[in-house]
Amino acid sequence: MKAFVLPSYGSPLVLTDLDQPVPGDGEVLVRVRATSVQPYDWHFLRGEPYVARVMGGGGPGLRRPRFSVLGADVAGHVEAVGKNVTEFKPGDEVYAMPKQGGFAEYVCVPESELAPKPKNISFEEAAAVPMAAGTALLALRDDGRVQPGDRVLVNGASGGVGTFAIQLARAFGAHVTGVCGSRNVGLVRSLGADEVIDYTKEDFTRSERRYDLLLDIAGSRSGSACRRVLTRKATHVLIGGPAGRWFQPASHVFATLAAGLFVSQRIVVTEVVPYPETKRNLMTLTELIEGGEIHPVIDRTYPFADLPAAVRYQEEGHASGKVVISI
Repeated sequence: MKAFVLPSYGSPLVLTDLDQPVPGDGEVLVRVRATSVQPYDWHFLRGEPYVARVMGGGGPGLRRPRFSVLGADVAGHVEAVGKNVTEFKPGDEVYAMPKQGGFAEYVCVPESELAPKPKNISFEEAAAVPMAAGTALLALRDDGRVQPGDRVLVNGASGGVGTFAIQLARAFGAHVTGVCGSRNVGLVRSLGADEVIDYTKEDFTRSERRYDLLLDIAGSRSGSACRRVLTRKATHVLIGGPAGRWFQPASHVFATLAAGLFVSQRIVVTEVVPYPETKRNLMTLTELIEGGEIHPVIDRTYPFADLPAAVRYQEEGHASGKVVISI
């Protein structure tokens, strides 16, 4: 099979012939039709921040990449099933978040982490969903404990996670304000935001408005600044932060969490990768997509051969919604 391989940190992805994987017990071999690119991938590609290299099994690896084939999202059809697989059969259209392995023509996914693809969207649209929409869902429902009528602020509303967060917050009955740049104001409003703050014209932390829940995807303001716009019992959910070679965004997250020990607001971090019920999330997202309550926003779609260019574009940080690869 064809796959893009990462030989070493910072090196270009190389299109290589690899042996097609064989599904083990409880695994499903998926013929990948589309994948997507996100910050999660280029953190592994660069091995940055360096502090992440001393992490355990979930980190990128100390001296060399722990994973040679990146790609956290896949959509495609079932090619073959391993022993004891009962829910899927060859030909089924599926999507998943395997964390790694999506930058290839085939990938093995545990049956317990695989879900039927929403019937009303394409493979490319489905590949835009798992990690970004899953993160937004966890941030709102589980970590943010959003309730109907809550005033929700999404800082970083025009990216992959943000575009889903705006839609999901509305689906949960919240009053939603999105923070984005000038060129994306119309997009964020079209997704259902009740209010949109253009960060090039207004500092949202200086606003007189107060919010019950802040989803901080961009990490563009300090925790102390963000607390100025939160109610006394609000929740501040950390999702991302400024990129850096050595410690960022980890230092931003840790500093905000540490300050949370001395304030009345809840401060939590959303981590979608170690979440044990990925399949349940995907099934929930499928219902919302098929019900017309949310839909993926795709900035650009690249052919498989141009995957390195897609990674470079996504790393620039200007994508509105998701960057998708068609295989």
